[in-house]
Amino acid sequence: QVVLVESGGGLVQAGESLRLSCAASGGSFTYYAMGWFRQAPGKERESVAAISSRSGGSTDYADSVEGRFTISRDNAKNTVYLQMNNLKPEDTAVYYCAAKFTFRNTRVASGYDHWGQGTQVTVSS
Repeated sequence: QVVLVESGGGLVQAGESLRLSCAASGGSFTYYAMGWFRQAPGKERESVAAISSRSGGSTDYADSVEGRFTISRDNAKNTVYLQMNNLKPEDTAVYYCAAKFTFRNTRVASGYDHWGQGTQVTVSS
């Protein structure tokens, strides 16, 4: 059973940056593709970014974050990151990391097998 723990959220002003981390334990991290999702109050959970199982592997981004966010992973540390630059108020949400075995349909939340508890990101204008 993979356990995922996010960290790095907080309150920032528009235009600033944050880096989220998701540490995995209890399973074979290198087997999993990883994704970041977010959910704002009253909205559905949406895909933000995903990365295939190997470090430096394929990535996928939502149009809304393309060019501002970067997903990466360090398999030696069992950790996936989300570097978020030029943050906007509309990026405010709870951010979740998730794990799945295949790098297919990475934008579909129901396809993920394991989820973290989430970390709050708030961007003020």
